[in-house]
Amino acid sequence: MADHLQFDLVSPERRLASVEASEVQIPGADGDMTAMAGHAPTITTLRPGVLRVVHSKGTDEFVVIGGFAEITATSVSVLAESALPRGEMSQEVYDTMMKDAHAELKKARETFDNEPGPVDDAAKLIADMVAVGGHIGLDPKQSNFG
Repeated sequence: MADHLQFDLVSPERRLASVEASEVQIPGADGDMTAMAGHAPTITTLRPGVLRVVHSKGTDEFVVIGGFAEITATSVSVLAESALPRGEMSQEVYDTMMKDAHAELKKARETFDNEPGPVDDAAKLIADMVAVGGHIGLDPKQSNFG
């Protein structure tokens, strides 16, 4: 069995990575997971978080928001709703993402009259975004969102 797997990360805007990796750390909706060669076939949805790819030239980090990952014994394919290399994630970009998340929560509250489900999902997105920002050193309270 090989000790590497093919890793591909794409978002609607662009292909962000295609590399032979030794491990991929994934922020799964049900918890963080690490995929390595020989992994059992798995499909998981993503929560906002930092995805790390370890390869022969080092480690690359990407901030992902939503999407899913398909893991096989020889590959990991990630289709993200939104993804950026960590180095491109500035406070300004983060503030825009938080503003969009708050707009989604407001829309869910108005559309679904505060029903559980869609409103809870939108609120969880904001909580996950706050956690990501804190994890990578960005301030979720810099802009005054309400």
